[in-house]
Amino acid sequence: MPFPYASPEQIMRDRAEYARKGIARGRSVVVVQYADGILLVAPNPSKALHKISEIYDRIGFAAVGRYNEFETLRQAGIRYADVNGYNYNRKDVTARALANVYASQLGMIFTDSIKALEVEIVVAEVGETAEQDQIYRLTFDGSVFDEQGMAVIGGQSDTVATRLKERYRVGAPLAEALDAALTALTEPGGERPGAGQLEVAVLDRNREHRKFLRLSGPRLERLLADATPAATPESPPATPEGGRKPPPTAPEGDIDTGSEPPL
Repeated sequence: MPFPYASPEQIMRDRAEYARKGIARGRSVVVVQYADGILLVAPNPSKALHKISEIYDRIGFAAVGRYNEFETLRQAGIRYADVNGYNYNRKDVTARALANVYASQLGMIFTDSIKALEVEIVVAEVGETAEQDQIYRLTFDGSVFDEQGMAVIGGQSDTVATRLKERYRVGAPLAEALDAALTALTEPGGERPGAGQLEVAVLDRNREHRKFLRLSGPRLERLLADATPAATPESPPATPEGGRKPPPTAPEGDIDTGSEPPL
């Protein structure tokens, strides 16, 4: 027996714990259905590195964890979608098929590699109707979860999901869905991030051809203004210095370059 020896169960537990710790250091990402499609929201001050992207005409991608690792997965998904859409039919490219491909890759890496990928991803597809929308959440070990209406990944995902369920309403308009997402991402008593600190995109079923639309600039600012709740007497009081508490939406994680904390 080689020395030192560790049982397969212990090795799998160590890999899973390592991956969970890395993912928890990133900021949470929220994906929710709204009346006209699917909304994807992520706190992200970077203008160059995206946590939310387009995979295909009707399919969006959101991720949290190490940027270099989930960027590799994103590019592989785009290649898969392009090749299959070209060789067969564009309708053959679905979120379900893409989720199965990602699950196979993540599961193989988790089992065979020394280090598991520190990533958690969501693959979302907007359909002709809300009933045809699909949201799949994939974890570092290749597990796939078919989410209904909403999904939260990364950071303090359980806490964020609890706050989201309290505010989320099926069939809500875009501004209301964004308000629910921002409320979930902001700790009680914290201040919501501004347009420059957010990455927001939608899969809009009413758009022609490409359904993915990234929201930024004045358009996002107007949407944030519509999503900002009116001040009430129950609003949290200001701090003695005159400002509010900082907005820790999740454990801090700077932009990752491969050697820094996850995004």
